[in-house]
Amino acid sequence: EPAVVLVNELQVDTVLFPTAWMNVLPFLTAIEFHSAWAMGMGVNLLSANTHNINSSMTGDGLFTPEGPAAYHYDSKTEEGHLLLAELSSRPRLSPTYPSTVNWSLYATSIKTFPGEKDTFSGAVRRDIFTFRQLRHKAGNYTVCQGDLCCRLVYQMSTKSKDEVYVLGAFDGLHGSLIKYHWQICTLLKCQSTDLNTCGQPVETALTKFEMFSLSGTFGTNYVFPEVLYSGVQLAPGEFEVLHDGRLKSKHGTSKPLLTATLFGRLYEKDLPHPLRTSS
Repeated sequence: EPAVVLVNELQVDTVLFPTAWMNVLPFLTAIEFHSAWAMGMGVNLLSANTHNINSSMTGDGLFTPEGPAAYHYDSKTEEGHLLLAELSSRPRLSPTYPSTVNWSLYATSIKTFPGEKDTFSGAVRRDIFTFRQLRHKAGNYTVCQGDLCCRLVYQMSTKSKDEVYVLGAFDGLHGSLIKYHWQICTLLKCQSTDLNTCGQPVETALTKFEMFSLSGTFGTNYVFPEVLYSGVQLAPGEFEVLHDGRLKSKHGTSKPLLTATLFGRLYEKDLPHPLRTSS
């Protein structure tokens, strides 16, 4: 509330979002999540963030169901930036409007998942993920947690010996005071070659991918696709979401990859807000 209600029940198709958004890698930087939310919800999201780099606040964008029309990210200076772009005022009527996605169709159509070998636990902030290291330049991996199984097919074009990537799954409650239910499948670069750093913030990478295809057995229609490149940059036009729920690169990554993520929200499983009193 209220954004999902506005979009689904009241058919709002353009959301204006002035905010003071504190960036949190690897999944919740402003440009990354706001672009993913616009794509996942099928709306325009015009996001104007407070620019205060001392508080990790930067990142604005004009985001559409097809991806970012324009965005700005600057963590070095205090200079503001004006964004201009032409958007469809009725995106649902646009001929390029994405088709409806069944987010679990592909992953659940696979009869048997390969056995989970060499999985380990790691923390993304306080959330305990199940990870599996990508040991080869190309492969087909699965990792599961709770009701969620995540599947990845990938091929790296260049693999740095100094970098480690993992496939991760999280199915559970996030937050200390307010509990949100998340389901996340992620292809993620670790901070260093020490597996204990997997999930910690990292802003640069060297490894590029020829292709990747990420999917999961999500129990929700609210899934937000994220792709973030080295330097905390988006990848407009370089990936797509298929109707069967696969997040795929189109022609490989033009820049080194930080993360490719399917971020799911199970709103109905959120715990009641402790500060709200029933009427």
